[in-house]
Amino acid sequence: MHQISESELILMKIIWKNGGTALFSYIMEQLEQEHSEWKKNTVLTLLSRLIGKHYLTAKKLGRRNEYIAVVSEQEYQSEQTHVFLDRVYEGNVKNLVTSLLSQDSLTETDWTELESFWKEKTKKNE
Repeated sequence: MHQISESELILMKIIWKNGGTALFSYIMEQLEQEHSEWKKNTVLTLLSRLIGKHYLTAKKLGRRNEYIAVVSEQEYQSEQTHVFLDRVYEGNVKNLVTSLLSQDSLTETDWTELESFWKEKTKKNE
């Protein structure tokens, strides 16, 4: 999976949030609501790059373009987690978890959710 820029990720998040497809006009509306001042050509260039990186496909609907996510948000997050883990922690999950725990990064709610997730996961593996 190719790396994508922060700007490209903004566009992907808009598309994912819309169920994995979005018309160009919808993307522009969302960017305007976020007070982005990106020009039409900038957005078209970023979308074209995402197509080239195989994150999106485009389908013509008359004179309009619909952009369709090829990579789901979950797939992207999973891949980026592995990239981060390999790059920063040399693939050592224990060191990542230890770092998170030692910084008191987890709230009480996080702990409860993780505990529930862990219990559910171990039930499935039994």
